[in-house]
Amino acid sequence: MEWKNVYRGFLMGASDVIPGVSGGTIAVLLGIYDRLIAAISGLLSKDWKKQLSFLIPLGVGVATAVLLMSRVIEWLFIHYPGPTKFFFLGLIIGILPYLFEQADAKRSFKTNHYLLLLIGVIAVGSLAFLNPTEGDIITNVTTSTYILLFFSGIAGSAAMILPGISGSFMLLVIGVYSTVISAISNLQLDIMAVTGAGIVIGLVTMTKIIDYFLKSFYTATFAIIIGFVIGSIAVVFPGWPATTGMMLLSIGTFALGLLVAFILSRVEYKE
Repeated sequence: MEWKNVYRGFLMGASDVIPGVSGGTIAVLLGIYDRLIAAISGLLSKDWKKQLSFLIPLGVGVATAVLLMSRVIEWLFIHYPGPTKFFFLGLIIGILPYLFEQADAKRSFKTNHYLLLLIGVIAVGSLAFLNPTEGDIITNVTTSTYILLFFSGIAGSAAMILPGISGSFMLLVIGVYSTVISAISNLQLDIMAVTGAGIVIGLVTMTKIIDYFLKSFYTATFAIIIGFVIGSIAVVFPGWPATTGMMLLSIGTFALGLLVAFILSRVEYKE
């Protein structure tokens, strides 16, 4: 078992709780994105057992973060939404040089790759113009509610695995984010099970698609992925703080994000 993946999964799970931040982005930041895609896609192959040593510790970390961090993230977004997002801005911006290095952009990127990167930036950046509301928590759960949650799980997880596109943001757009977060916080197992089933199906389906493009068109696919990550800056950016105190706090959390990005680059990219 690759137990180091527990902490990686924890970072991914914590980010997936936050609207606007993608677990796929964190996987790219950690340098494990292509392995993650290959491992999930490989679950449906004859070599599925080989993938478990990578995925089980990762899954433990994700599940632990989602269960433990849902209340923490909820508290941070109520009291310090701006500084919290500035931390992730620092993380995303700080790791971009290493993404270009991993893609060997100086040598391998041609005009068409930069065009694809720009398309990725526009595709994800345009999500910043959406203003979804959290929606009320669904208390009267019916069969139609379960169907909605199941397909929301599919849509959310498909977005979740794409860098720069937040699964939580997708749930906000659909209008079930508050319901899902409340269910996790209060351990409503029926809602968690139905949504979770949709998430599993969405993950497996989307990773199969991404795995094909990574294997067949690696440089072009990575160019789009970098574009997605750059575009997510516009989605995560919360606007400039209104007070001096909040500005200083946001600068501090942004710097902390840059520092974490630097540390991750040393630990993950220079191994």
